[in-house]
Amino acid sequence: GDGCGHTVLGPESGTLASINYPQTSPNSTVCEWEIRVKPGQRVQLKFGDFDIEDSDSCHSSYLRVHNGIGPSRTEIGKYCGFGFQMDGLITSKSNEVTVQFMSGTHTSGRGFLAAYSTTDKSDLITCLDNASHFSEPEFNKYCPAGCVIPFADISGTIPHGYRDSSSLCMAGVHAGVVSNTLGGQINVVISKGIPYYEGSLANNVTSKVGPLSASLFTFKTSGCYGTLGMESGVIPDSQIMASSILEWSDQTGQVNIWKPENARLKRVGPPWAAFISDEHQWLQIDLNKEKRITGIITTGSTLAEYYYYVSAYRILYSDDAQKWTVYREPGMDKDKIFQGNTELYQEVRNNFIPPIIARFFRINPLKWHQKIAMKVELLGCQFSIGRAPKITMPPPPQNKNDDKNDEFSDDFIHSVKTSLQTDKTTFTPEIKNTTVTPSVTKDVALAAVLVPVLVMVFTTLILILVCAWHWRNRKKKTEGTYELPYWDRAGWWKGMKQFLPTKSAEHEETPVRYSSSEISHLRPREVPTMLQTESAEYAQPLVGGIVGTLHQRSTFKPEEGKEASYADLDPYNSPIQEVYHAYAEPLPITGPEYATPIIMDMSSHPSTPLGVPSISTFKAAGNQAPPLVGTYNKLLSRTDSASSAQALYDTPKGQPGPGAAAELVYQVPQSVAHSTGSKDE
Repeated sequence: GDGCGHTVLGPESGTLASINYPQTSPNSTVCEWEIRVKPGQRVQLKFGDFDIEDSDSCHSSYLRVHNGIGPSRTEIGKYCGFGFQMDGLITSKSNEVTVQFMSGTHTSGRGFLAAYSTTDKSDLITCLDNASHFSEPEFNKYCPAGCVIPFADISGTIPHGYRDSSSLCMAGVHAGVVSNTLGGQINVVISKGIPYYEGSLANNVTSKVGPLSASLFTFKTSGCYGTLGMESGVIPDSQIMASSILEWSDQTGQVNIWKPENARLKRVGPPWAAFISDEHQWLQIDLNKEKRITGIITTGSTLAEYYYYVSAYRILYSDDAQKWTVYREPGMDKDKIFQGNTELYQEVRNNFIPPIIARFFRINPLKWHQKIAMKVELLGCQFSIGRAPKITMPPPPQNKNDDKNDEFSDDFIHSVKTSLQTDKTTFTPEIKNTTVTPSVTKDVALAAVLVPVLVMVFTTLILILVCAWHWRNRKKKTEGTYELPYWDRAGWWKGMKQFLPTKSAEHEETPVRYSSSEISHLRPREVPTMLQTESAEYAQPLVGGIVGTLHQRSTFKPEEGKEASYADLDPYNSPIQEVYHAYAEPLPITGPEYATPIIMDMSSHPSTPLGVPSISTFKAAGNQAPPLVGTYNKLLSRTDSASSAQALYDTPKGQPGPGAAAELVYQVPQSVAHSTGSKDE
């Protein structure tokens, strides 16, 4: 009827729309579609858009779906409404469906667009679906036939990708992964968008230039889209022929010959051109052996002064260059006419679905601008034939193979050679058997897996052993450090310097070490008692649980040839005797005027303030503070600063001399507060 719009009814899928869609359909129109698929299959219908006015409750404007065709059909449903959303698919009970569209008097409504397929295509989509309708990063969908529609747009091209707003199925036709006549499965991959999308003409679909988008999509394919050697020169000049050659002389008398070998895509210079421009001209390419041909790219003359190009052509192919087959799409009874160029520069691509399997390839121009002139490149890949290896029987004689080839050729050259027919192809004697036996293939695959695994395992073991050895050595080194007494470590004094008063740089300290037994033998509590007795003529060492360091000018000096130890004589436990201490010696006559600090019990000194900090020249073991001797005992050190306002000690009683050693008695410090103050400064 007069209400039919865009319609493509394929053997397994198709697309149908109301007249003027997506514009408002005219009043009082009707259209009826009869859909048939293979017997034993059923039909499923999916709406991409539905907008039919329902002012009279679907009485004058509606869409009705029937099971079957003809008078015996039964109604499945009657639908109308603005923005009607159909959940799921409408499924028939047989392989035949009738779709009826009725448009009465109305003021608005776009009509409808729907797609159909057999019920085994569970992932059917319509021509209006785009990538933004799906959230998965990768998905498979089935595109119906007839998705090259004038009211849908796409932007982009392969291999860069298509803008996410592009129609998935229309982009699939442009990319050459599905046929507009047959439809087909697409495998879509979503990725990040690009700032600019190129435009191109391919498979009668024009892709427009597009701006930046958040995402884009591409298609997973078999990968058989490489160039076959026209541009690169793999195909020699001797294998390129033509029906005629344009030859002419210019105004300077130079002869110009536009030979067939000039028909190489992207080659600088003139193209191939036919001497006579009619429908009987052709350009022939010999691929030297059978190849899988999946597409062709063409341009015009590419010379601005010669505006020549071919706008439509047919494709023929052959195995022997004698019997030729015109390319037709499966199920079609007419030759496929390919759209060519629209100007002399632009590259136009056309794909063959299914691909052509042939050695000889011929282009037959049907329409052109001014003259027949073109450059071409073929797309495809090697066509490898595999057969089962023969174990005991030798190859059959040549005449036997020839008979098989003759039987096959009668049914082969007059149909499109597809990849499915490859399995039934017999083999000529010159094709060598390069198939690897299954056992060898299995061993190779096993070795390819085991070798990397073994390398990783051995590498891991070596790393573990190295780490264990390193850890063991480090542990031994660490344990060896703690075998020495804590106060005997070289870094002990450096760590304690920050807790001690600042010393003059002119004095160097030599640590005095004591054994643990000597330290434990000392009794700090006996020190106050000893100090409260009659003062010794020489200063006694203070050993109250602390280990000190002696200055180089100290009066305490170990005896020569004997290790300093308190185990030999304990002056604190022995009776008071008028003997010198084992370590004490008289100060030399030429020594300094003032003696080294003397530690005394200051508990009975009334003028000593409680807040005076303890200052000692002896080092304490560990980080503990030196214990206090008595209640107000303080460890006082010698004031090295020459600028002190008052000396810490008074002068000795009497004058030092050789015979006055016994009379050398030192007085108690006059003012502890002054000494401490100068030290803090």
